[in-house]
Amino acid sequence: MDLLANEKSLIEKIAQKDKETIERIYRDNFHMIRAMVISNSGSADDAADIFQETMIVLFEKSKMEDFELNCQLKTFLYSIARRLWLKKLQQSNRFFSTDEKDEEIIAVEDDLEYHEKQNRDFSIMETALGKIGEPCKSLLEAYYLQKKPMLQIAADFGYTNADNAKTQKYKCLVRLKKLFFQQYKSE
Repeated sequence: MDLLANEKSLIEKIAQKDKETIERIYRDNFHMIRAMVISNSGSADDAADIFQETMIVLFEKSKMEDFELNCQLKTFLYSIARRLWLKKLQQSNRFFSTDEKDEEIIAVEDDLEYHEKQNRDFSIMETALGKIGEPCKSLLEAYYLQKKPMLQIAADFGYTNADNAKTQKYKCLVRLKKLFFQQYKSE
C-alpha cells in the first residue's frame, strides 16, 4: 500500500472516530506542531490548543464526501496548525502584520507544496543515509543528530585525534551529498 493510500485510510478511520487512529496521529504529529508553536512565541499549552483545533478541522474534513487528501497527512496537519497559530497570534497582537490580508498572500497550496518538497527531500536524504554505509552513517548521526563533540567521536570510533575524526566526517559528508544529488537528479 503506497503512502497516500495508507494516509487516506487513516482519514476514513478518523471519520469513523477510530480512537486508536486518532491516538496514532497525535503520537506521530504533536511534537512537530508543538515545536512550530513554541518556536513562534507560543507555549506548550498553546501548542496543545492548536493541535486540538487542528484535529477538529481534520475530523470535519474527513466527514466531507468531496474531501481528498493530496499530500502527506503530516503536511496537511502542519499547514492547518500553522494557519491557526498565525491567526491566533494576530488576534492576540503578538504578531504584527502590515497587511491584513496575509491569508490571501500565501495560498494554502503553496504552503503544502513547500512541505511536500521538503518531505521528498527528507525521504531522499534518508535513502542516501541508508546507502552510505558504516562507519559514515553512524559518524554523521553522532555529529549532526546526537551533537557529540569531535573528541568524543574520535574516542568512540577509534580515531587517533579529533582532527582525524573531522577529516573522516568531511569525507563522509561529501559521499552523502554525492548520493543525495544522484538520487535527487534521477527523480
